[in-house]
Amino acid sequence: MKLNRDLIRQVVTFIAILSAFGMNVLANVAPINGLSIGEISNTLFKQVLITPANYAFIIWGLIYTGLISLAIYQGLPRQRQNPAFRQIGYLLTASSAAQIVWVILFQTRLFVLSFWAMLLILLPLLIAFLRLDDSRAKATNRQRWLVYRPVSLYFAWISVATIVNGAIALDSLGWGGWGVNPEIWTVIMMVLGTAIATTLTLLRGDQVYSGVFVWALSAIAVRHLETFIIAAPAFGCALVLVLVISLNPKSKIQNPNPRP
Repeated sequence: MKLNRDLIRQVVTFIAILSAFGMNVLANVAPINGLSIGEISNTLFKQVLITPANYAFIIWGLIYTGLISLAIYQGLPRQRQNPAFRQIGYLLTASSAAQIVWVILFQTRLFVLSFWAMLLILLPLLIAFLRLDDSRAKATNRQRWLVYRPVSLYFAWISVATIVNGAIALDSLGWGGWGVNPEIWTVIMMVLGTAIATTLTLLRGDQVYSGVFVWALSAIAVRHLETFIIAAPAFGCALVLVLVISLNPKSKIQNPNPRP
């Protein structure tokens, strides 16, 4: 019976990840209402300053390369009873399902609801990230590349996307920022994101998570090169994370006894 449950989990996880990938492709090839996700952000919400430059979103290619590799790897017969995948359970299935819902809500311009869907993507990834932490240091090279890093990468980018999506949802409601300058709010959000990434790097030793924030912050700075009040703090926050990654002695993702 245990074997049957594991097999069901493997199949469901594989289908869920590929379905989410297919929905993201469809959202760009044949978008609902005629505008892709990027086009909606660039036209309806170009005033949302926390949004990174367009090139930053190519990271989705890397994310789904990792997730599809994970989906295939976890589906192998020899991985059926792998403790790491039992720890994850159906969490990746839940986040993939929420990803599909998010695409539909965002493209139908239900931006506040899309923010709640984004949280439903984030929460299972957070739980998966924390559950995997205990076995991270003992992972083989293959497991680090096919399990731990894809989860960290996806979780990190969704963390960034949640901040951006929250700003979009507030903007769609006409929120005025309580009279605070939008540039100041952008800096506050960047500092908050940097603090979160720094904390996870110091406590969990996950360099991938912080690396994604460096990528996002650098892209925000590039988008606002002519706006010193945003570009300088963005580059500064990115530099802080680079230093944290470089100097942090606690790196659980590194295997002291690498195996293939």
